[in-house]
Amino acid sequence: MLLKHLPIFPIIIPLIAAGLMLLRQDKFRRYKIVISVISFALQLLVAVLLLNMADGTIETLWPDGVGVYLLGDWPAPFGIVVVVDRLSALMLLLTAVLGATTWVYATARWDRSGVHFHPLFQLLLMGLNGAFLTGDLFNLFVFFEVLLAASYGLMLHGSGKARVNAGLHYIAVNLIASFLLLIALALIYGVTGTLNMAHLAVIAGHLSGPDRLLFESAAAVLGIAFLIKAAAWPLNYWLIDGYANSSPPVAGMFSIMTKVGIYALLRIGTLLEPTGAPAAFGGAWMFPAGVATLIFGAVGTLAAHNTQRMAGYCVILSSGTLLAALGMPGVILTGPALYYMISSVLGLGAFFMLLEMVDRAQSFGSDFLAASAEAFALTDNDDEDDSSDVVGRAIPAALVFLGMSFIACALIIIGLPPLSGFVAKFSLILAALQASSYTPDPLNAWIFTATLLLAGFIGIIALSRTGIRLFWSHNNISVPHLRPTEAFPVTVLITICVWLSIQAGPITSYLEDTARYLDRPSAYINAVLMKNSDRPVNTGETS
Repeated sequence: MLLKHLPIFPIIIPLIAAGLMLLRQDKFRRYKIVISVISFALQLLVAVLLLNMADGTIETLWPDGVGVYLLGDWPAPFGIVVVVDRLSALMLLLTAVLGATTWVYATARWDRSGVHFHPLFQLLLMGLNGAFLTGDLFNLFVFFEVLLAASYGLMLHGSGKARVNAGLHYIAVNLIASFLLLIALALIYGVTGTLNMAHLAVIAGHLSGPDRLLFESAAAVLGIAFLIKAAAWPLNYWLIDGYANSSPPVAGMFSIMTKVGIYALLRIGTLLEPTGAPAAFGGAWMFPAGVATLIFGAVGTLAAHNTQRMAGYCVILSSGTLLAALGMPGVILTGPALYYMISSVLGLGAFFMLLEMVDRAQSFGSDFLAASAEAFALTDNDDEDDSSDVVGRAIPAALVFLGMSFIACALIIIGLPPLSGFVAKFSLILAALQASSYTPDPLNAWIFTATLLLAGFIGIIALSRTGIRLFWSHNNISVPHLRPTEAFPVTVLITICVWLSIQAGPITSYLEDTARYLDRPSAYINAVLMKNSDRPVNTGETS
């Protein structure tokens, strides 16, 4: 009986937790921490259970591994539906893991820099989980607004002029994106009479004449709104300052928010395209947008001297890689792209938190002085003249941890062996080369491969230079004081990436199965529309 209601739990749990927290003032910090611990434990447990139910590990009544929960027991497309499948369950687990680790880091001190941090964090999780679970476009918009409203408060948490300036840009751009999304939904509903994604996939394939043209226009507006949320170039200028000025745990959690837009593009695109609907979410524009975003992110990492801004460009780099990969024809790159998304989200989450700890070891202005020394070829002659100095210096354990963690994060982000980033990029390149042998236009596959290799080379230069500046180029590094609640989350995320590389075989197989499932949307459509009905659904699927 409990398993029947399990799909709604990822939304209900953080909502109840946030409500309970708002009953008490912020001075009752331990009370809110206890509620948060219970909430995260339950969310992790539910995400694991749903993942096992979606892939058939736990026997359920779900046909083809797709679970449909009808709110109020109203059948689709009239009622609100929550849908769990392989992709949404995977995103739920990724959100729970990243949310738990960044929250633990925040409890060291960042949650006390302003008010209502813990309820805002729970509402952010509620919005993310709802966006991954909803089966209709209007509630996708609703959950987008929930997570964005919570993110506004978290971005401004702690105040400060730079944070407020960046936050206002972030809020303004996302409000514009939400306005475009609402316009697109109104047009789509006016043409089709539905916003249920499964029902829309059936109806849209039969549109013709003016209705088809209006639907294509609405889908284009919808795609632009999702591209803004996915941080695609040139719509991503708001991201760098916003992420760079957020507190480290918030920026780490934000690394998954751009993937919500990519998830929406993937979900709606896989439902519409194979059923004969207008190809509004195809590679005709996703691929060039992804390549442009990839190049912009790579150049930005090379140009940035501020470490937090460089991490922001790395987020753009990952979004560009995913957009370009998912814009390729077929599904051969979908599985490797999902593996890359998991690796990059975990690696970037750890990277944002790590950089704040590394900054504590630097004296004021050390980054600027290091950059000036490199630009003007300055040397410290005093060190050469003082022969009485002891050669070598004992390295404290904290600096060893920071240095090794920085190397691990750099390997994950760049895509060098032996960690999960290398497995992801190698799989993407191999899949692209395989696609070039049977696609009618193999040029895109070669462009993607060349761009990905070039971005990786630029990333090696940028992150190596940053590592030298932070740990090697000056002698005034102080030993930072690290709390277990700060070192532990970074260690967990890096350890998971190590585990991803060790278990690359079975994980890749699972993600390839997920890609093949997405290529056959009839399973999703039938599970949603046949709930409480014995009538088969004509999906019009052509694949």
